[in-house]
Amino acid sequence: MRIGIGYDSHRFTTGDHVMIGGVAVPHSHGVLAHSDGDVVLHALCDALLGALALGDIGQHFSDQDAKYAGIDSRQLLAQVMTMVQQRGYVCQNLDVVVVCEAPKLQPHIVAMRQVIAESLSVALDQVSVKATTNEKMGFIGRAEGLAAKAVVLLVSASSS
Repeated sequence: MRIGIGYDSHRFTTGDHVMIGGVAVPHSHGVLAHSDGDVVLHALCDALLGALALGDIGQHFSDQDAKYAGIDSRQLLAQVMTMVQQRGYVCQNLDVVVVCEAPKLQPHIVAMRQVIAESLSVALDQVSVKATTNEKMGFIGRAEGLAAKAVVLLVSASSS
C-alpha cells in the first residue's frame, strides 16, 4: 500500500465559473491559473504522485510550458494515472475536501465524484468529495480564492 496527500489553491479572478472536480461550477469569479485551475484534480494529481514518490504536479506539468495553458485538468489526471498504472498500482480509495466560502458545492458533489471515479476507473463508493468553509478566516475566508486537499490509498494491481 502507498498513501499520498495533495494540496492546491488558486486565487479568484474575473470569470463566470470555476472548475472543481472536473465540473464547471457557476460562480461570480473564475480562478487565476495556467491550466483550467481545478484545485481538486490538481490536489489529487499531487496525492497520486506523492504516493509513489514521483514529485509534484509542477515537476511533470510546468506552468512555464505553453502546451499546458488552459488544459483540462482531467488530461493531467489521466497522464498521472498512466504513471501510477505503469508502476503496478491502482487507486483503492481517495478522500478530497474543498475549502471555499463560495460557491456552494453540495449540488455538484455527486457529479464531481462521478468524474473522478470515471477518470481513475474506480467505483463511485471509492471516491469521497466534501466541502467546507474557512469560517471567514484567511484568504479563503475573505473570498479571495479556494483550496483543496486530497489523500489517496494505492494498492498493488496484483492484489486488488
